[in-house]
Formats: sequence, C-alpha cells, structure tokens
Amino acid sequence: MVKNNTLRLTLPRGRVALVPLYVPLCIAAFFFILPFLWMLSGAFKEPSEITAYPPTFWPERFDTDNFSTAAAGISIWRYFGNSLLVAVVSTIGTVLCCSLTAFAFAHLRSRARGPLFAVLLSTMMLPPFITLIPSYSIYQELGWLDTYLPLTVPSFLGVGGAFYIFLLRQFFLGIPKELFEAAHIDGASRLRQYAQIALPLSRPALMTVALFQFVASWNDFFSPLIFLTDSAKFTLPVGIRFFQTLYATDYGTLLAASCVAVAPVLLLFLIAQRFFVQGIATTGGKG
Repeated sequence: MVKNNTLRLTLPRGRVALVPLYVPLCIAAFFFILPFLWMLSGAFKEPSEITAYPPTFWPERFDTDNFSTAAAGISIWRYFGNSLLVAVVSTIGTVLCCSLTAFAFAHLRSRARGPLFAVLLSTMMLPPFITLIPSYSIYQELGWLDTYLPLTVPSFLGVGGAFYIFLLRQFFLGIPKELFEAAHIDGASRLRQYAQIALPLSRPALMTVALFQFVASWNDFFSPLIFLTDSAKFTLPVGIRFFQTLYATDYGTLLAASCVAVAPVLLLFLIAQRFFVQGIATTGGKG
C-alpha cells in the first residue's frame, strides 16, 4: 500500500515537471501549423477577401468556387492522377531496391562491403543538380524524355536512395542473427530469409521509407519540369504553377489547388504515423 501511494504522489509531479517542456513545443507547433491554417482559410475566401487589408483570418462565408475554378482551369484531377501514378510507382521501386541493398549490406559477408558502404554514404553529399546534364543526355539517348520513365525507373535502381539504404541496414542489423542462422540451417536461401524474415520484422522501417519517398516524389517540382513537355502529363506541383503568371496571381484558386496537393500527404502521414515514429525510434546505430 505504501508503494502504491508513493506512485500516486510522484506521477502528478512528474507530469507537472513536463509542463515547461510542452509549452514551448506547443507554441512552436502553432507557428508551424499557422501557414497551413492560413492556406486552408484562404481557399474558401473570395479574391477580394484574400487581398484585403487588414487581412482577416476566417472568411465571412465559406465559398467553394475556388475549388471549382481550379478543377476546371488546369484539369487539376488529371495532374492529381499523374502525381499519384509517379509517386506510387517510385515508392514501390525505392522500397524494393533499397531493402534488397540494405539486406545485402547487413547480412552478406564480403571484404568489399565496408568500402562499398562508405562510397554509398558519400553519395549523400553529392548535390543532385550535378548529375542533371548527364542524366538528361542518357534519357534523351534512350528516348525517355516526355515520359514518366525518368521519374520512376531510377527508383528501381536505387538512385538517390543512400539514406534509405542506411536506414534499413541499421534496422536489419537489429534483427537477432539467430533467426537467420536457424533459417539457414533449415535450408532457406538468402532471398527467402529476406522475404520471410527481414521484411515482416521491418515493417516500421519500410513504412518510414515509403512515406519519405512518397512525399519526396509527390512534392517533386524540378524533375517533372525538366523531363516532361506535354502539359497533359504534368504532375500536380508543375500544374499548380499555371495559377502564377508574370503579372498576376490567382491566389484563391492557387490556395485551393495547394489544399488538394497537401491532402494526400497529410492523410498518408496520419495513417502511417504510428509506423513512422516506431521506425525512427527503433532504428539503432549498430554495425
């Protein structure tokens, strides 16, 4: 009984001690979420309200004309489908290729494993713009320009996936070796160990990689702008720029289209938040 009373007395004090920590975090979170709230409120405002001074945060009445104009003006749902196609395919390729490579670095023995892994990590310091001209020349020779192949095929080859490989490798190293040794004794090949042991036990890390890659591909503006020329094939970030011209900007439809662009990423994060946090928290520094 004494122990229980002691716990009951100390728990509230521990929570009170966390107040100085949570208050600054809540204030910082408010400033981070404020631009999103402003975008959401502006999407339902009339053009005169958006440019009015002094500005008002909430619209006088919620108007959905901006969404209708955005849908009719630039075929926003076509661009939405294009972005979804590119993001899903590139995410599948990244998860498949990076998990195979990470499993090899974690569990295949070779003298060249250490130097090769060091070279792989060094590519993280290489700006992607350095390889733009060689990549463009290669895609032009292959006849891939104005197609989705430059936006999806590199993910199946591990291009730009050094961080994902490192993240998955660290997670694979945390799996007990006894599981792989027992599977090896039972006659399971390395590929079977990867498919039936490593992947099921690494679901949080795989979801983290998938979330990162989906967001990166969904928000990518530069690559579709360079490799695509047919406006019907543009992705959503490139299509949204049509609301901005040299002399004017349609802020209402721009904010409405931005809400459409943010919605899938926000929904995906809310669904995969548990896996995301678990994947980051349980990825150690072994190896």
